[in-house]
Amino acid sequence: MQVAAYYADTYEERAQTRVAALGEHEGTPWVAVEHCLFHPQGGGQPADRGWVDGHEIVPVRDHDSGLVVSVACGETVLPVFSVGQPVAVRIDLPTRLAHAALHTAGHLIEAAGRAQGWVPAANNHFPGQARIEFTAPTPDARLGTPAGREEATEALRTAVAKAMAEDLSVTWENDAEGRRIVHLGQLHSAPCGGTHVRSLGDLADVVLPTLKVKKGRIRVSYGATHREL
Repeated sequence: MQVAAYYADTYEERAQTRVAALGEHEGTPWVAVEHCLFHPQGGGQPADRGWVDGHEIVPVRDHDSGLVVSVACGETVLPVFSVGQPVAVRIDLPTRLAHAALHTAGHLIEAAGRAQGWVPAANNHFPGQARIEFTAPTPDARLGTPAGREEATEALRTAVAKAMAEDLSVTWENDAEGRRIVHLGQLHSAPCGGTHVRSLGDLADVVLPTLKVKKGRIRVSYGATHREL
C-alpha cells in the first residue's frame, strides 16, 4: 500500500505516485501516498521538508494506520484529494542530505567510541544539536584532565578521518526480526530507521570539538555536511 522510498534511495528528489489513503491526525487532515519520499521525524533525526502537488507538507507517522502521512505545513491548506489520484511529490534534497550526513556521521562516531571501549548511551542527530553520548564501563583516566580529553577526542578524529578516506560503503538490510540494520562497511552495524549517505566519502567537514564529561557520560558533540554533488 505504501513504499518507504526514503529508505530505498536517500537521493531520490521527486516522483510521480498516487494517493494511498486519506484521514486525520490529531484533528488535522492528512494524505498518504504510495511512493513515499518523506522521512518522518524519529530516531533522533528531523522530518524531511516536502511537497505534494506543490503544497508544502510535514510528514508524520500515523500510529493508527502505520502510514507515513503528510499534513499541511504552517498556513498551507491541502486541497481535497481522492484515493488513487495521481500526484507529484518531492523533497527538499539539500535538507535531506544535511540530515543524512549528520545521521551517518553519528554512526561513525559511535563506531570510533566503541573502539575506545565506550558504550553508546544516547544520540541526537538534529542540526546544531548533534551529539553521541557514551559511558565507560572501565574508568578512562584520560577523561579526568583537559589534556586527556583532547587526546581522546583526537583519537576519535583520527578514526573518523581514516574511515572517510577509505570511503566505506553504507548499506542496510532487514534482519530476521524485521529490524533495519545499517552497516558502515565491516566497521560498524546498528539498528536504525534514519536516512544515510551512500558511502563515507560523501561526508564532508566532520568536526569534533573536544569532548565533555557530564554526570558520568562522555558527550561527543559533532557537525557534518554532505560533500557537493
